[in-house]
Amino acid sequence: MKRSQWSATALAAGLVVSLAACSSGGEGGGQSDSLTLLFGSSGDAETAALEAAAAAWSEESGVEVEVQAASDLTQQLGQGFSGNNPPDLFYMSWDQFQTYASQQFLEPYAADLPNADDFYPALQDQFSYEDEFYCAPKDFSTLGLVINTDLWEAAGLTDADIPTDWESLRSAAQRLTTGETVGLSFGLEYARLGVFMNQAGGSMLSEDGTEVTADSPENVEAIEYVQSLAADGSLRFPADLEAGWAGEAFGQGKAAMVIEGPWINGALAADFPDVNYQVAELPAGPGGQSTFTFSNCWGIPAGSDTRDSAVEFVEFLTSDEQQLAFSEAFGVIPSTESGAQQYAEQFPENAAFVDGVEYATSPVAFAGAAAVISDFNASLEGLESADAAQLLGDLQSNLEAALEEAQG
Repeated sequence: MKRSQWSATALAAGLVVSLAACSSGGEGGGQSDSLTLLFGSSGDAETAALEAAAAAWSEESGVEVEVQAASDLTQQLGQGFSGNNPPDLFYMSWDQFQTYASQQFLEPYAADLPNADDFYPALQDQFSYEDEFYCAPKDFSTLGLVINTDLWEAAGLTDADIPTDWESLRSAAQRLTTGETVGLSFGLEYARLGVFMNQAGGSMLSEDGTEVTADSPENVEAIEYVQSLAADGSLRFPADLEAGWAGEAFGQGKAAMVIEGPWINGALAADFPDVNYQVAELPAGPGGQSTFTFSNCWGIPAGSDTRDSAVEFVEFLTSDEQQLAFSEAFGVIPSTESGAQQYAEQFPENAAFVDGVEYATSPVAFAGAAAVISDFNASLEGLESADAAQLLGDLQSNLEAALEEAQG
């Protein structure tokens, strides 16, 4: 299978921070009798669902698909491009998209899909570069407040106590905290703390995306609020609970509430089927409601000889019918508005996740930001005793340097 030529610089930890691509194989765009698909799997359910979808499309199209579950998607994808042998189709994560698109590694095909206008605007924006819609969002997830209903009732709480703001979140977390269970837990990372920053009215970038605002008073307020929850004992992070992630702590009964996305549904069904729970929208902060939206898009290499077959496969994968099959298999929400509406009707218990997309924002993701956020996450190990202003001041400086480089 011939391909356009590629070159890439992949740095430690597999983070692709500098990509330089050139096409020497013409415009590409041919049909193919086989495709390779590289993806990062959340578990056996997602892998089996993708294998089933590929088999169904292969039978219909006559094009064989080799489905490859990556052990480290970011690293393996970077290695594929640097070795001039990228997969024909792959998960392109929200935090790497701008880096790949800015170096012309991706085929901009999404605007020509028959269902292009049905994708949520927030997701179209997430996978657009220089106002061009590049690759189709495969699904999406938002964050919600997942509540153990048995522990909730045991604490004497009712529906009227479901947190709607920071103070009621603190109150519920305190009442749910016992000797064996902490009231609230979530991952110690920007992908969770950033939501509190947004709820405080803060952001990482100015509205026009030209200035870094990481050390704003609003963001400092958010960090200090989280620190106060940890200080009073009503918040503990998964590692403190000897859990790999918040969903595990929740399933084991070590945390009564967690901030997670719809992927927790499949994990609980598989590993902790006896846990009873409900999902609420995240409480509002001083600046209002906010949650993050996370997604991957279906990436296709620019100039690929298999472009046409890959695009046809994407059309199949992003149909409402197939996206709802994925929803049933591993809990994700369809990326189209029509599909998400059917999802909310089919899974009313997950309506809070769908409702959140109306005010969801994407985590900071300009080219080069991923490496800075990775360093920031590492610095959070000392969050409980850290000076919030200094912590965010360091992040401010590092993001400014990355943004300056990205802007050329």
